[in-house]
Amino acid sequence: MARCQVCGRLSADISNTIACCPDCIRTGFGTVWPRIKTMHVQSRRAYLLPEEPPRPPDGTPCRQCFHECRLSEGDKGFCGLRRLESGRIRGGRPHEGNLSYYHDPLPTNCVGSFVCPAASMSGYPEYSTVEGPEYGYLNLAVFYHACSFNCLYCQNYHFKRETNNSKPISAAALARQAHEKTSCICFFGGDPGPQILHAVKTSKLARKLRSGDTLRICWETNGSVQAPFLEMMADLSLKSGGCIKIDLKAWDERIHYALCGVSNRQTLNNFRTLAQRIEQRADPPLLIASTLLVPGYVDESEVAAIARFIARLNPEIPYSLLAFYPHFYLNDLPTTSRAQAFRCKKAAETEGLRRVHIGNAHLLG
Repeated sequence: MARCQVCGRLSADISNTIACCPDCIRTGFGTVWPRIKTMHVQSRRAYLLPEEPPRPPDGTPCRQCFHECRLSEGDKGFCGLRRLESGRIRGGRPHEGNLSYYHDPLPTNCVGSFVCPAASMSGYPEYSTVEGPEYGYLNLAVFYHACSFNCLYCQNYHFKRETNNSKPISAAALARQAHEKTSCICFFGGDPGPQILHAVKTSKLARKLRSGDTLRICWETNGSVQAPFLEMMADLSLKSGGCIKIDLKAWDERIHYALCGVSNRQTLNNFRTLAQRIEQRADPPLLIASTLLVPGYVDESEVAAIARFIARLNPEIPYSLLAFYPHFYLNDLPTTSRAQAFRCKKAAETEGLRRVHIGNAHLLG
């Protein structure tokens, strides 16, 4: 139970970290943002990450994500991985990946499991090994240790300790892990964005090694890469039967700043771009949206606005609503209630979406 420091409202759905209710964030962002930003800075200092995207006028540009950092010698980008050494940007290059990986038995608890070939009737026979869930097959889950966002509720925040500490893995070595029982590779994290060139190279090598076999290329991402890399991701997924799962964390940019420390404009623009390509392959769906239902901050009004945006692009785009579990700097909020989840599902369907799913239902309070 916390009190909004602006309007004085007392609620279990207000986090002491943010110390402000969503209404006051929307109506008085200029007043509340300095304090919220302090919490973002604190959360980054704890892992020796840059407080803001560096942009000295004479810096070397890094054009991998929407931050467009400019790096002086010895500087790190906002992701904490890309850095300038001896005049060259290192980290996140095609041949060096800072990551961990594992083989996950299919079907997995994937964001898109309700429509993807690994767990449903979708995509058979062109993109799936069997008609139905792919029992006995594996997903090569690739977790990248870097991110371009700074979510205060990050469910995998432990990766921040590894951003500059783990031993690089080459694209060739990672590609060889996609053996004959592997029917999909999913790049996530953190986020694949800061290391997108490594992911693309890995995908191409793995697909070449497994030529003629089912090997889908999938992504779980905040969707903030630059346009050329987005096209690379889409091309790989379209050809292989994979999907791109973009996390639309909030609709209101002020709420997005409060929760994630950054703007959502690039994410929404990239989502629009990908929506233009979904007619190139109706089944399985290329594009999937998801939203984590953060109690008090991502409510029915946020979900309705996101759903309206998606439905205007294409009402058949699948949308997964995910249950929140208290974590990281928002560990004082409750789990998503069953009532909230179903209110949000109804709100999304009311806006015209035809494939709305509640994920992580076991976490619902």
